[in-house]
Amino acid sequence: MTRPPHPPCRVTRLCAWCLWLVALLLGWAPTVWAAGSMESALSPGVLTQAHAKWDDACRSCHTPFDRKDQDRLCADCHKDIGRDLAGHTGLHGRMKPGQSCRSCHTEHKGRDMKIAPLDTKTFDHAQTDYVLRGKHRDTDCAKCHAPGRKYSAAAHDCNSCHRKDDVHKASLGAKCDSCHDERSWRDTRFDHSTTRFALLGAHDAVKCDSCHRTREYKDTPRDCIGCHRKDDKHKAQFGEKCESCHSEKRWRDISFRHDVDTRYPLRDKHREVKCSSCHTGHLYRDKLETACVSCHRKDDKHKTTLGSECSSCHTERGWREVRRFDHDRTAFPLLGRHTRAVCKDCHQSLVYREAPSTCIGCHKKDDKHQATLGERCADCHIETDWSARRFDHAQTKFPLRGAHALATLKCDSCHRDLRSYRGTPTACMDCHRKDDKHDAQLGERCQSCHGEASWKVPRYDHGRARFALTGAHQTTACKACHATPRFRDAPRTCIGCHAKDDQHKARLGTACESCHGTRTWKAWRFDHDRETRYPLVGRHMGARCESCHTQPAPTGKRAAPLTTDCVSCHARDDVHERSFGLRCDQCHQPSGWRDLDARRNPRPAGAPS
Repeated sequence: MTRPPHPPCRVTRLCAWCLWLVALLLGWAPTVWAAGSMESALSPGVLTQAHAKWDDACRSCHTPFDRKDQDRLCADCHKDIGRDLAGHTGLHGRMKPGQSCRSCHTEHKGRDMKIAPLDTKTFDHAQTDYVLRGKHRDTDCAKCHAPGRKYSAAAHDCNSCHRKDDVHKASLGAKCDSCHDERSWRDTRFDHSTTRFALLGAHDAVKCDSCHRTREYKDTPRDCIGCHRKDDKHKAQFGEKCESCHSEKRWRDISFRHDVDTRYPLRDKHREVKCSSCHTGHLYRDKLETACVSCHRKDDKHKTTLGSECSSCHTERGWREVRRFDHDRTAFPLLGRHTRAVCKDCHQSLVYREAPSTCIGCHKKDDKHQATLGERCADCHIETDWSARRFDHAQTKFPLRGAHALATLKCDSCHRDLRSYRGTPTACMDCHRKDDKHDAQLGERCQSCHGEASWKVPRYDHGRARFALTGAHQTTACKACHATPRFRDAPRTCIGCHAKDDQHKARLGTACESCHGTRTWKAWRFDHDRETRYPLVGRHMGARCESCHTQPAPTGKRAAPLTTDCVSCHARDDVHERSFGLRCDQCHQPSGWRDLDARRNPRPAGAPS
């Protein structure tokens, strides 16, 4: 049974279902199936050319009694659209939820029917996976969408459309949008920091073709010398690591910090020296020595005898400027005037190790002893001044004391011959013979009286003699008693020195010490009461000695013998003319001659008053 032609009808679908139902009721179904399919027989119209092969397979697109399943069948067949629907991508994936395929695409309208009409003027390209920006908005659709191909089949990569504009000839790949954008193909926006050569400093303003001579950008060298070979004034002597010294800000600005980037900081004069003065070879292949002698070998006047530690003496301020060498680290530390001495005074040769280490090596001309004392000059002389000495005389048999130890006393005062110090005599008389006022009469043991403090101040212990000094004698000058330097001739009796002081005129003898003491001559100490048989009382106590002692004393005696009767002294006072005898004391008192004691002896009758 062939399917009759279907007349045009607005209710074609309903009629098809009705005919289907009639055929089913009338038992025509087997006949219909035998003929092909009921759906074909009841088709509402001719399918488009694209679906023509499914004219007799309605179930490829329709499920009986399930209209909603039609969208699933469409997606199963149109897999690319099915993926968009599942992933919510593309035009179909962005449709409203629940929107059926047939709402936009209708079938059974004939072979020439276009079931996917597209208004290019109103189509919103933002609903697709490729949003139009910049120049793409004004571009004709046909330039990207080839005729006869699906719109969705248009390529999204730049290279598909701009292959003819790719001046790099695909050497940079197909990601044109890394540099170009939709505003203008010629305007680039490449982020050079995403490469292995970020643009810094002056590189940021340089045109691309200054470095990229060809359009094959990947082969452009990244080392400085690749572009700056003509700027390399070193002519590759320092290698090709220009960035070690030069920076991107400016080629002429040197950014290399020798103090930080190396183990050899530059100071003073080294800062002014050209690099090539020290770096004579390849900067990186030839390892540069840091020893001073590596550059200053021609300046080494010592001919390497002092080693390579030039910095021990020389400074960076100037090779000829020599800083104070720490001589204390050597076997000959500098002290005193040696610290102010010029090096060449001792180091006659610049081979410093040849300098003598003994005093005599430099001071031979100053040796007044002509080597008679050996070469141990330091035993006597000191570094502060050659003329000064520090010899410890206490180590000899003649230690210096008193005036002998004064700094003003020169050695040649005793050591007349500087070549024979060891033979200098040690007796006082050897030096002080001119000072001996005794003319050698007292011998040569000057130290018995004189001390080292002063020659003029004697220190003789007079107690050792037969005349000990006491009282005022201790402060009396020697010459007051010793009239001549022959001290042994000095008198040892008081009268020998005090004859002029003897007011008694020798009447009381020469035993002055009987009455006078050594503290003062004018004071006496004779006790008349204890030492005589005539104690002094009354007016007798104030009487002068010579008032009674009128006669000179015999030799060896203190005084001439006197009688103890009153009349011996008071004969002229006896107005009785001895009529009452010689016992004046029976009436008269010692307190006064006129004082009478009548009770002891009454005056006789007729006696004068």
